[in-house]
Amino acid sequence: MSTNDLTPVFDPGTVWLVGAGPGDPGLLTLHAFNALRQADVIVHDALVDPRILAFAREGAVLEYAGKRGGRTSVAQDSITSRLIALAEEGKRVLRLKGGDPFIFGRGGEEALALAQAGIAFRIVPGVSSGLASLAIHGIPATTRDTNHAVILATGHCAEGQATDWAALARTGAPLILYMAVTNLASIVGELLDGGLSRQTPALIVHAATTEAEAVAEAPLGDLPRLALERAIQSPAIVVVGAIAGFRSGVLDHLLLFRAEAAA
Repeated sequence: MSTNDLTPVFDPGTVWLVGAGPGDPGLLTLHAFNALRQADVIVHDALVDPRILAFAREGAVLEYAGKRGGRTSVAQDSITSRLIALAEEGKRVLRLKGGDPFIFGRGGEEALALAQAGIAFRIVPGVSSGLASLAIHGIPATTRDTNHAVILATGHCAEGQATDWAALARTGAPLILYMAVTNLASIVGELLDGGLSRQTPALIVHAATTEAEAVAEAPLGDLPRLALERAIQSPAIVVVGAIAGFRSGVLDHLLLFRAEAAA
């Protein structure tokens, strides 16, 4: 049985919103891989690993539509308009996003725009970068002994919006933060104001599963300083709470994706 027998046909004039996972091509789903092999146009974001784009079929057009905080990027309205226009031309349009398209990936906005334009689309979930970045380092999002809930949050809100970090701190649930490096110092300050101890376990994973992967682990109160010393930048996932301390108990026997990540 070939992989083509296990995935839907990518019809002309349709759009697939696909998650590319955290970076390593081995973490692609079969549906994502086959979409790459069928698409006429691949509209991809900044966090899609070049090794994944290399799976595109010969003749496919690659269009960059990256959005990175603090940098000039393509406006969301322009991206959705482009997806609609390409589908109306009869193209097989693959909108490829790092991680999962529906977890801080604006996939919902794009799905709504496609629906309003009368464009048929398919959603292919991806391995969430937030959860995968932790799991590959031996950190479970939940354990029976530490937590029965976990909070996913973004450190980069839309204009005019804000997160009540003190309120999240008071829940006692571990926090998994996307896009939080730029505002890490202020976020940590508000978490401490909300009652978290400076000794709360915390950790940052930068560029998980890629050649650039790096880990910084420190008590919460020291995390912003350590991130600066290590020059940790986006993309990165921050975890705060008891689960962050799980890594130390398994690290000696954990087979990492990349040896340099053990530093």
